[in-house]
Amino acid sequence: MKKKKIISCCLVFVMLWAVFASGVLKQRASAVTMSSITSDSIKQKEDQIDQARKEKENLQNSLSNLQNIKKELETQRTNLKNYVVQLDGKLQQIEQNIAELKQKIALKEDEIAVTEGQLAEALEREENQKEAMISRIRMVYETGAPQMLDMLLKSANFGDFLNKADYVERVISYDQQMWQDFRLIREYVELCKEELELEKEILDEAKAGVEEEQQTLEALIAQKNQDILNYETDINNKEKAIREYEEEIQAEEEEIKALEEMIAEEKKRILASSGVVLTYDGGAFKFPVASYTRVSDDYGMRIHPTLHVEKFHNGVDLASPKGTAIYAAYDGVVVAATYSGTMGNYVMIDHGDGLYTIYMHASALYVEKDDIVVRGETIAAVGSTGRSTGNHLHFSVRLNGTYISPWNYISKP
Repeated sequence: MKKKKIISCCLVFVMLWAVFASGVLKQRASAVTMSSITSDSIKQKEDQIDQARKEKENLQNSLSNLQNIKKELETQRTNLKNYVVQLDGKLQQIEQNIAELKQKIALKEDEIAVTEGQLAEALEREENQKEAMISRIRMVYETGAPQMLDMLLKSANFGDFLNKADYVERVISYDQQMWQDFRLIREYVELCKEELELEKEILDEAKAGVEEEQQTLEALIAQKNQDILNYETDINNKEKAIREYEEEIQAEEEEIKALEEMIAEEKKRILASSGVVLTYDGGAFKFPVASYTRVSDDYGMRIHPTLHVEKFHNGVDLASPKGTAIYAAYDGVVVAATYSGTMGNYVMIDHGDGLYTIYMHASALYVEKDDIVVRGETIAAVGSTGRSTGNHLHFSVRLNGTYISPWNYISKP
């Protein structure tokens, strides 16, 4: 009789403990979920996926629209100078888009490598956790759950019962934590897969964007070349085109002269304060382009290719593929690295003793005003900006305020 009472009491204690343990376990599981590193990682991964979606949407909206650009430029075709300036601005913007897309591609490839690493690590953790759970389930199946109840019923006293009950609680808590960890790892794996898929989609779209922008660029350049030729060869525009050409060459001359006068004044100030002045030592110039195909137009009097009138050509046109490196012909100081409607993107270098070199129609400039450059340094890239109908470098040399033949300083490679 006494033994039955003890068993009944123990069962009561077991039931009470179960109710108590259930509440404690829920609190602990909640606390672990909120504070665990894995949960934070999941939240961070969800934020990264949201960011990737926004990045994909922004990428789709950033590409140039060829038809819209042509429509914007349509009103400027009757004014060749304004048309060229506006079109070159659009081309510069597209070049920048292409550069940014290529940079995005490089960054996205790095991000994909990181995400693939995170996915591989998460898959490994998932597999390890699954194996641990299988082992645990096998052990519970083999030993049997009644052993825990038997262990509690065999307690020597109430204190021993509480100690064993605490042990049982720890075992149950461990099992629940193991399951919770597996669930979180599984969720993290799926998020890694989703992020990886999004990043690969962004990478593919960025690569397609580069091709699309490149096609838009080439279409606009071809359109520009054709429009300039049409404008200059149209009999109705012939006199106007000749007059505009002469005005533009005069404006170009005035711009260069103004730079020379400004530099001369600056040299006087430097000489007055320090006695140091830049001088040309007579060394040989480096040929100014890395890839040369032919002289498309030489220095001196010539029949203009589209106006068909005799005009003075103040430099040599060196035909080269777009993007070819343009070199500083000799050591000096950059006095201009800017854009004009006729010269396009151009660089002007002071070599001392009244000697200057000018590099016109570049697609990109790599130096700035006041930069010191050395012979052979890459300063720009060949292009067709300004009043130009094909990729080439227009290379001019000025001495004491007058254009002179560049062949006095360079020779064909």
